Parts: sequence; structure tokens; C-alpha cells
Amino acid sequence: MAHDLLDRIRQRLEDLNRSERKVADVILNDPAVATSLSIASLAQAASVSEPTVNRFCRNFGAKGYPDFKIKLAQSLAGGTPYVTRAVEPGDTATQYTPKIFGATIAALDEAQREIDLGAVERMVDYLTQAKQIHFFGLGASGAVAQDAQHKFFRFNLPVMVHIDVLMQRMIAAACHTGDVVVIISYTGRTRELVDIARVARESGAVVLGITAPNSPLSQECTATLEVATPEDTDHYMPMTSRVIQLTLIDALATGVTLRRGEDFLPHLKKIKDSLRDTRFPASKDH
Repeated sequence: MAHDLLDRIRQRLEDLNRSERKVADVILNDPAVATSLSIASLAQAASVSEPTVNRFCRNFGAKGYPDFKIKLAQSLAGGTPYVTRAVEPGDTATQYTPKIFGATIAALDEAQREIDLGAVERMVDYLTQAKQIHFFGLGASGAVAQDAQHKFFRFNLPVMVHIDVLMQRMIAAACHTGDVVVIISYTGRTRELVDIARVARESGAVVLGITAPNSPLSQECTATLEVATPEDTDHYMPMTSRVIQLTLIDALATGVTLRRGEDFLPHLKKIKDSLRDTRFPASKDH
């Protein structure tokens, strides 16, 4: 699809030769400007020859540079592009800050377009019917699991979070029918979490996963929200994946709130009002 062009360029950066990588860098740094450049201008900006630009375009399924520019414009129209490269050594704040914001915005936009809304409904069904809920996560996903507990405890049922593998395993073994275990994992390849999902299901629990498509963890879950988030976690801490996970938790919590209906809103308001006396009043100057 056209809107995948920028993502394909970004994913293939390491496979390009040095000259083609220069062309890709110019395009990814500002795709909108690239659509307005002539082949001579793009070649000059990348310090390469015009034949190199044409060769680059054909590598991505275009007949030539004019056809490539059309596909690039369609990519921009199809959704928020991946306008940033990975953070590089030597980047200054003026370089890495926009890259991080841009990558996050692009990843959220891509996730929104790719998410299986039927899977969201199914997971809301399971969560609404749960007798108790356990959120499991490790590392950065552990912080997301803790945020999920902060959201879901308001639903007047037991909600616990565990970010220790041994505790997760013991809880999974002690689960019963009616329990729901939600496992959050960016890669879905952590052996301990895959084993824990299997143990929880064998104990009678429903196991829900927020994880990568076709991962070992997704195969062990009752239902999954699958999110493909390309990010360089070999050198940098997880960023965009965590933000997408948090947004999905918000969507699930909102779904459960709506299922509970208007009669449940006074309970939520009561919890919110309990914090009123803990805060200074807002300044009238702002």
C-alpha cells in the first residue's frame, strides 16, 4: 500500500548502499519537502548522482523519479509518516527531541490504522466479566502494567499488578476460572512470560496479551491485541511501544467504563472527589 512507502524505506536503511542511504536520509528527514524537489535538487541535497536517485526509486517499486514522487505524496496522504530516523550518536537536543516526538506520533498513527477493533471488543468482554484481574509486565511493560492497575481498580473488583517473574508464576498457578490475566510484552518473546501465560490458561484463567503479532506469547493467549512497533531497543530504551501500550490500556478501560453504563459513573466520581481535599485550589491567575 502507498502509505507503507516511508515505513519500507525506514526498515530497509541497513540494506542500502552508502549512496542510496544518503538519498533515504534526505527523504526521511522531510518527506513533504522531498515531494517538491526535482531529481537534480534531490541528488544535490544527498550529494549523489541522478542515476543513483533513479536506482533508489526503482528499488522501492517505482518506474522512475516522477513515479516515486507520486507514491511518496500518496504515502504522506495515507497517514502520519515515519518522518524520523533513529537517534544517532552526536545528535543534539534540537535533533533528537523532534525525532522522538515524530516517531511517537507516527507509531501511534500506524497503530491506530492497524489495530483490530474486533479484538478490542473481545478483550473488553473478557475484562467486563472478570472476577479479578492480574496485570503482568516486565521492564518498561511493567510500568504499563502498573498504570493499568491504576485505571482498572476503579471498577470495584480485585485488580493486582505483578512485575516480578516468580510472583507472576505463582499467581498464574493459583488462578481459577473467572480470573483474567493481562500480559503486556513488546516483543512477546520473553520465555518466562510465555510459560506464565501457559500456566495461567491451564489453571483456568483467561489470558489476554498486548504484544507483537505472531509472537510466542500471542500463541499462548486466549485473545490478543497485536501491535507491531518498529523501534531500536538494542541501543535505546523502549519508547514508542510503551506509549502505544498505554493508549491501548486507556481504550480498554474506556470500553469497560461504557459497558458498566451510566449507573456506574457516580462510583467513578466518588473516587475522583476523594482527591479534592489533597490539592491546592487552581490559581485564578491561570
